[in-house]
Amino acid sequence: MPVASDDFVKQNPEYNKIILQLLFNRGLIDKEQIEVFFEPEKVELSDPFLFKNMAAAVDLAIKHIKEQNLIVVYGDYDADGVTATALVREILNIFKAKTSIYIPARTSEGYGLNKKAIDELAKSGAQLIITVDNGSRNKDEVAYVKSLGLDIIITDHHEPPSNKDEWPDCLIINPKAEAGVDRNLAGVGVAFKFAQALISRAKLDAEMKAQLEYKILDLVAIGTVADLVSLLGENRTLVSRGLKVINEQKRLGLAELIKAAQINGNLYKKINALNIGWQISPRLNSAGRLEHANTAYELLITKDKKEAQAIAKKLNEKNSQRQKITEEITGQCRRKISEKMLDHKILIVCSPNLDDDKTASSWPEGVIGLVAGRLCDEYGRPVLVITKVGGEIRGSGRSIDEFNVMTAIEQASQYLEKFGGHAAACGFTLKSRKDLTGFTVKMKQIASQALAGVELAPKILVEAKMDLSDISDINDELLDELEKFEPFGEDNQRPKFLTNGLQIMDKVNMGINGQHLKFRFGSIWAIAFSRAENYKDFKIGDQVDLVYFLEFNEFNGRKSVQMKIVDVRNTSV
Repeated sequence: MPVASDDFVKQNPEYNKIILQLLFNRGLIDKEQIEVFFEPEKVELSDPFLFKNMAAAVDLAIKHIKEQNLIVVYGDYDADGVTATALVREILNIFKAKTSIYIPARTSEGYGLNKKAIDELAKSGAQLIITVDNGSRNKDEVAYVKSLGLDIIITDHHEPPSNKDEWPDCLIINPKAEAGVDRNLAGVGVAFKFAQALISRAKLDAEMKAQLEYKILDLVAIGTVADLVSLLGENRTLVSRGLKVINEQKRLGLAELIKAAQINGNLYKKINALNIGWQISPRLNSAGRLEHANTAYELLITKDKKEAQAIAKKLNEKNSQRQKITEEITGQCRRKISEKMLDHKILIVCSPNLDDDKTASSWPEGVIGLVAGRLCDEYGRPVLVITKVGGEIRGSGRSIDEFNVMTAIEQASQYLEKFGGHAAACGFTLKSRKDLTGFTVKMKQIASQALAGVELAPKILVEAKMDLSDISDINDELLDELEKFEPFGEDNQRPKFLTNGLQIMDKVNMGINGQHLKFRFGSIWAIAFSRAENYKDFKIGDQVDLVYFLEFNEFNGRKSVQMKIVDVRNTSV
C-alpha cells in the first residue's frame, strides 16, 4: 500500500495518522468523502428511477397487482437470492398482490430460469414473473416465458452478455447493464431499489413509506454482505442501516438463528457485518448447498416462534455438516494438487468421479465454490473446482484481483452450456464430458497470458505498519476511531497491521485444552485462537514480526485493548 502523503496528513490534523492511512488506502482523500464514509446512515439513498426501465417495471407490476394476477418472484438459492426473494414478496404482499415464489433446486435445476420451472409456473396461473439475483443471461428462457403469454421483469446484478444481441428481450433492471447507477449493488440491493420504487408510487404518507423501506433493510444487509460485493458507496449505507434493523431483532426467524448460532453470547454485543459474513449467511446458504433453499426462505418469513426455532436449529446443524464436507473435499483437492499443476497460472481440480473412477462419489455442487475459495487463498492463484452431478459436468471458480474469472470463462464459452458470475467468482456447466479437456486447455492459456509476469503466492494485505514507537499510541481512543470503519467487507476489509521487532514479554496458554495462546508485548496482550500448537516453540524473550487486528476484549464487564494475531514470524531463530 502507498503511504499517505504528507500533504494529506497535514490537511487533516484532527485524525490519528493511522486513521488517515486507512482512509488514504480506500481512496478517501477529501473532507466530504471522509464525512460521508464516517456517517453512512445519514447519506440519502439514490433515486431508484435512475434505472432506465424502473418506471416501466413498476407500472407493469402495479397493473398485475390491481388485476389480482398471480405474480411469482423467481429467486436464487444463495443468501443474496433468498433475501431478495423474501424482500420483494414481502413488499408485494403489503400492497395486497397475489403472489408466490419459486427458488430452483441447485443440483437438479441449477442457476437461473429454466423451461421446466416456467411450465410449472404457467400451469399454476402465473401472469408475471419477477426474477431476483438472476436472469441476465436467460435470453432463450425469457423468450419462452413470453411465448406462453406471461410478462417478465428481470432484476439482477450479474454481468450481462458482452454482446447486447444476447440480452433477454424484456424489462431488465441491472446496474451492470447501464450507466448512472451504483454498479456494485448486490441482487438484494437491486431488489430493494425495485421495492423502493414500488413504495414511492403507493398512496401512503411519507412516514409510512419510510417505515416500509426501513423494515426490509435487514434483508438487504444480509444479502449484500453475503454476496461479497463492495461495502463502499451505497452498499455501505444500506448495510449500516440494515444492521440497525437486525439489532432490533424484530424478524423472528433471524432472531432465532442468532440464538442458535450463539452469536450474541454477550448481551451488549451488537451484530455486525462480520457476524453476517461468518455466522449468519453461511447458515442461510447451507440450506441451498445441501438441500433446498426454501428452508432458509421460510425462516426469514415465518411468524411462528416454534417454527422459527426448529428451522434455525436445522440450519445450524446443516452448517456444521457443510463445514465437515467442505473440509474433507478441500483435503482431497490438496492431495490431488501436484508440483506440475502449480506450474500453471490457474489451478483446475476435478472430482475423482471425473477421473473415470466408477467407485468414487461426486463432490456436492453446493460446496465446490467454498473449496475453490479456500484453495484460491492458500495457493494465491485462480482456482476452478469441477464435479460431475448426475449426467452434468459443473464447476465453480474463485479468483484473485489480477484475474477476472468471469471474462475468462466467457472467452471459453464454446465449451459451456451456461455460465455466470462476477470478476472474482463464477459458476458454469460444460456442454459434455468430452469438452472438459478443451475447456481446461483454453482456461490455462487465458490465465497464462493474463497473468504473465504476476507473482502468484498467498498474500496478507497489511494496511499500515506500526513501528515500535507507535505501539504506545494504541489505546481506547484509536480503537473507537477504528470502529467507525465498520461495516467491514469487500473494499473495506477489517484493517490488518504489521509491527516488526516486538519482544515476547509473557506467554500464556488458554482454553479447556490449552488450544489458544496469548503473548504479551509491553502492556498489550495478543491472542492466537486455536494455534497454540503452531506457536509452541515461541518463548519469552523472542523477537517477532506480527500481523494483527486491533480490537476490544470485553470480559466480566471490563474492556481492554488487545491484538488478534493473523500471522507471526519468529526472527530470533
